[in-house]
Amino acid sequence: MALSHLKSSSSRSNLVKPVAAAFSLRRLISTSTDPITIETSVPFATHRCDPPSRTVETNPQELLSFFRVMATMRRMEIAADSLYKAKLIRGFCHLYDGQEAVAVGMEAAITKKDSIITAYRDHCTFLGRGGTLLEVFSELMGRQGGCSKGKGGSMHFYKKDSGFYGGHGIVGAQVPLGCGLAFAHKYNKDDAVAFALYGDGAANQGQLFEALNISALWDLPVILVCENNHYGMGTAEWRAAKSPAYYKRGDYVPGLKVDGMDAFAVKQACKFAKEHALKSGPIILEMDTYRYHGHSMSDPGSTYRTRDEISGVRQERDPIERIRKLIFAHDLATEKELKDIEKEVRKQVDEAIAEAKESPMPEPSELFTNVYVKGLGVEAYGADRKEVRAVLP
Repeated sequence: MALSHLKSSSSRSNLVKPVAAAFSLRRLISTSTDPITIETSVPFATHRCDPPSRTVETNPQELLSFFRVMATMRRMEIAADSLYKAKLIRGFCHLYDGQEAVAVGMEAAITKKDSIITAYRDHCTFLGRGGTLLEVFSELMGRQGGCSKGKGGSMHFYKKDSGFYGGHGIVGAQVPLGCGLAFAHKYNKDDAVAFALYGDGAANQGQLFEALNISALWDLPVILVCENNHYGMGTAEWRAAKSPAYYKRGDYVPGLKVDGMDAFAVKQACKFAKEHALKSGPIILEMDTYRYHGHSMSDPGSTYRTRDEISGVRQERDPIERIRKLIFAHDLATEKELKDIEKEVRKQVDEAIAEAKESPMPEPSELFTNVYVKGLGVEAYGADRKEVRAVLP
């Protein structure tokens, strides 16, 4: 079956639309939603629960959507690397390339009523929640058009209207906040859950276990998702954790180990976890994934692991290549057609960057906004405490 797109009315309009919406303008000739059955790459490992089925139902539209969105995420992160090296992005910057299947698979299993909160590797999660490329690059470059008005930067993306609560810079601190979001869902009886994402480096944090304990006591609908990319900064998991089986860390809380490089395994696990959390409370998902870049832009990523290790994962487990192979296996597109999608993605990313560069920097007065409640009348003094410099709005 051939793949074809319609031209969009204007590339500018796509920059301010969520990725999925922008691509919907290029419809397949066949809009078939006939089910396709796929088996996950490996079985789920379990702790105190039965595994979900390895058989996952999808359709041509979802398969091609997964390819488009993950290709966009990959290109976006590669572009962010270049912008950082050109000093257009400053400060901390943590890239997500290699881990795209977690963001895409999770989003496919839930709704915008559900909440997601994560750590500082947050660009792709924001995009999956409906953020735009223009918002991403504007925020990365500290511009007014960013999702946090240019004041958050790479680590503090935010989109409350789609249930995305950040983007947090303190290791592990987002997990208790995620449990608080789950408490709100239960209190409001809105039939939704909270996903609290953290890395293997944060898995030994005491606050995680404290939050998990009270969440289990109160049967809160929270899913703790450990994105295990096997290195906490430059420290291998086996050097930091006596028991690196993170899905078993909950003890009295059930857990699943998931191939985090398989978008459909992630989708199936998140669907299973949501159903469990709504009925029985917390569950832990350990996503076995891998980051291609270093921990942050100051880390070359090759001093504590070999280049052969990185290239081996790319060749054997790359999440985008897995989707590409499924598309070919079900005759949904040709190799040229997928290459055309990737060219189109590159163009959209380049256009978003160009427009983000035109967005102005925040006004100096923005330093005083979003800090205190408006109208509180807080006075800001100079260093000598004698002269009132400003009254905060």
